[in-house]
Amino acid sequence: MLLFISCGSSFFIYASTIKEEYSKCSAELIIEAHSLVPNLISTLYTWMRGESTHPTISYSSLFFFPFNYNQFPTPRMADAIISALLEQLASVVFEHTKQAVTLVLNAEEDVHSFSSHLNAIQAVLEDAEKKQVTEARVRDWLEKLKDVSYEMDDVLDEWNTEILKQQVEEGESASVTKKKYDFHLSTIRGTDEQLIQRPKTSSLVDISTIFGREEEKECLLSKLLRDSNHDGGRFLVIPIVGMGGMGKTTLAQLAYNDKKVTSQFDKKVWVCVSDPFDEIKISKAIIENLGGAYSSSNELETLLLCIRSHVENKKFLLVLDDVWTEDKTKWENLKLPVIMQSCAEGSTILVTTRKQGVAKMMRATSSMILLDKLRDRDCLALFNSIAFWDREEDEANGFGAIGEEIVKKCKGLPLTVKTLGSLVWHKKTREEWREVLNSKIWELEEVEEQVFRPLLLSYSDLTPAVKRCLLYCAIFPKDYELGKNNLIELWMSQDYLNSKKNKQKRRIGQNYFESLAMRSFFQDFRKDDMGNIIGCKMHDIVHDFVHSLAEQEIIIIEAVEGANQRMELSGDKVRHLTLTTLPEGPLSFPTSFYNCKNMRTLTLPDSSITTVSLGSIMQMKCLRTLNLSHKILNEVPKEIGELIHLRHMDLSHSGNLKELPDAVCDLYNLQTLVLGGCSELEKLPKAMGKLINLKHLYVRNCYKLRYLPKGIGSLKILEALDCFYVCEGNDEALKLGDLGTMDQLQGSLWIERLGKDDASEIEKAQFRNKEHLSHLGVGFQVGDGDGDGDGDAAAVQRKGHEEILNALQPPQNLEFLSIWNCHGTTEPLYWIKSLHNLRKVDLLNWEFCELLPPLGKLPSLEILRIWAMEKVKKVGVEFLGIEKEEEVSGILFPKLKELSFIGMPNWEEWEGIIKDSSEITIMPWLSNLEIVRCPKLKALPNFLYKITTLRTLKITSCEILERDYQKGVGKEWHNFSHIPNLTIESP
Repeated sequence: MLLFISCGSSFFIYASTIKEEYSKCSAELIIEAHSLVPNLISTLYTWMRGESTHPTISYSSLFFFPFNYNQFPTPRMADAIISALLEQLASVVFEHTKQAVTLVLNAEEDVHSFSSHLNAIQAVLEDAEKKQVTEARVRDWLEKLKDVSYEMDDVLDEWNTEILKQQVEEGESASVTKKKYDFHLSTIRGTDEQLIQRPKTSSLVDISTIFGREEEKECLLSKLLRDSNHDGGRFLVIPIVGMGGMGKTTLAQLAYNDKKVTSQFDKKVWVCVSDPFDEIKISKAIIENLGGAYSSSNELETLLLCIRSHVENKKFLLVLDDVWTEDKTKWENLKLPVIMQSCAEGSTILVTTRKQGVAKMMRATSSMILLDKLRDRDCLALFNSIAFWDREEDEANGFGAIGEEIVKKCKGLPLTVKTLGSLVWHKKTREEWREVLNSKIWELEEVEEQVFRPLLLSYSDLTPAVKRCLLYCAIFPKDYELGKNNLIELWMSQDYLNSKKNKQKRRIGQNYFESLAMRSFFQDFRKDDMGNIIGCKMHDIVHDFVHSLAEQEIIIIEAVEGANQRMELSGDKVRHLTLTTLPEGPLSFPTSFYNCKNMRTLTLPDSSITTVSLGSIMQMKCLRTLNLSHKILNEVPKEIGELIHLRHMDLSHSGNLKELPDAVCDLYNLQTLVLGGCSELEKLPKAMGKLINLKHLYVRNCYKLRYLPKGIGSLKILEALDCFYVCEGNDEALKLGDLGTMDQLQGSLWIERLGKDDASEIEKAQFRNKEHLSHLGVGFQVGDGDGDGDGDAAAVQRKGHEEILNALQPPQNLEFLSIWNCHGTTEPLYWIKSLHNLRKVDLLNWEFCELLPPLGKLPSLEILRIWAMEKVKKVGVEFLGIEKEEEVSGILFPKLKELSFIGMPNWEEWEGIIKDSSEITIMPWLSNLEIVRCPKLKALPNFLYKITTLRTLKITSCEILERDYQKGVGKEWHNFSHIPNLTIESP
């Protein structure tokens, strides 16, 4: 039982030992009775706010409530708060100020005791979700317990904010050092198979019921029927990866039963692995399928030797269906790769899994088949085969059109198509079909039972922390692109990214994102030029599933003009609110929203609000996240400073916003401030240094922002600053040299408006020490000159720019370097040779540059773009990194994939290697070459003709090249006629 008592001025929550039967999923849970919760809430408020020093919590008799495990569950965000609460508690308890904010708990051991019993609360919440609690009274009690957790968190956050405020006001160091205690629960696991019945599969399949997947089947068969492995290996592992219900098992069954496959392999075995991954059980299943006698032995060695004796020197196909484990040790213990080495060449392990991590564990990503959505026409054929079975006349009688609309709701997920097809087959009227069409998909009982159950298996496989992050994604509308970095920062704002090992929260968030992506909860990934994932979407069915789990706490409302007063909202339970398509005008809410005091997230996509009324978000005092981006906001009210819990504020692309109120600097908990694209923003508040928890400041493309306030230099935990605006001669402006102590900066940093006299500030900034920066952009002030005449001014400017380049010296880990509007030469870029991790280089508008820098020996360079180099007449061997008398061999530009020359009006010659080049390979991986507006270029170097990987060549506005490489008739046409994507054109 849970027992709340008081002891002096300390508050403890004691829990008795949970019985062994309970930990083994017993059918009863011993919990504290209903009268505890309201008493606890009121006592916490008075005690935590200092109005009571000796709280007394009464407790009542015990109740026993039975669980119902069989119904489809509706788990909530039950474990979303406790771990964050404990970390917050520890930070508050051990903070103190000169004014002696007294310790809440008497001793350090009291904190550990308090935390361990709060852990017990979370254990109850997590275990209740694991056991799929559906009994109404139990769920009601758990909801109240969760509410208590939220309210405790809010009170503790207010405490912490008051401490931060006193520190700032008393002038203490803005670098707040907190003694932290990480209190986190290990996940209660190992009983999933008792709670959610995992379906067993076999190799049998009815081919007549299969539609589509022809391309995927051909791809799989070509791998299975290959003569040999490309990598020279004796056997191949082929993982089929996709979300639940996508048809992985069906595709494997089709291949397994294909006549060519059957004739190709001497032995075939199908094993449904599922979870947990039991090496003994799998080994016995393989032996039985091979026709061996049933073995009672539980010795893995004996079983593995038996398997090998059956398949040695035979061509063997092993299908492992529904693999979940990413535990490399378990896979290695099974010794299948060792056994397959004894088989005949061409033997194959075919694996189906929802997790790309399984393919990585098996070192089989190169042969992986990713299963995507089923094509629309195949979905419709599958639906019609089920919905109109034995009632074909209905298809042409008005039902077919409704069926087409129903299929669109399935978004290419075969399992959903089959489920809805079966559902409407029982319905005989068009009205019943339309009811299905117009229903929210998660409200259909059949969808819950058939479609969501596979997704629930994937969901249950997640840790509680990753579950929280997934459920939070329900705040976004369907088909919304989720920015990866933005999503991680949103998770951070809700305190979802905590760690025992003091890991960086961004790294934790990246791991969580990858975990969800590799389990197919995310799809439609958008990548940058270098292949890094920067955005994604959720499949509509996954969105429906996630929303069904969090429907009480997360609400999405589409505003209908003139209907705002009819929008209803149950304010006491809703924690995260998304309002879409709000009309132009002030932000105001209907009266039903006025009780939304517990709201933690407010986001308004696709809306056109101009102002924020005080009666709207100001009542939401518990907000952690506020997104007002892409609006036509004229101003932000000064009362914004009253949202003391706020961690994340996004005002980006507010085209009319000119300034922020000083009250923004009272948001001591603010971690992320997004202002990028506020094109009219002229200044930031002077007191930005008060934002001592600020980690991310985004101000790029704020064209009228003259400078950053000097106080930003005191933000020692600032990790992301995407743009620095240089402003000399202003004492209120942050200097480049002030970045010298900010070695924790990471990601991208653009430096704009550099002047000729900024070399000393660049040197003080010590960029070489900022090892977490991956992208550095350097832009010079246009028209920056000095001297008595134009010649003197240009010379002074060139010298100043070259001194800046000489002092720049980026960090060794840099991946992307961009420099534009430079009036110097490339000689000061001597340090570029040492940037061995550099993957992308952009050099734009170097007005006086005559020679390109030596880049050919950069081992990681993949993308190179040269723009507007008007003085360049010749690109010689120095570009390849070869000095005049140097003997060279090996590979130059060893990883270059994309190369662009644009706007070089005086470029005449591109020199290759004149000497014997048999020992030199140049640009062996080049796939994309673009040459635009280079009218004087006479010819292309011979080494380009030898590149077999070149797939795209674009030559535009290059008169001489256009003539010589003209399709079919140019004298050099034959050298490039094999390129698939060839464009040679005049403007």
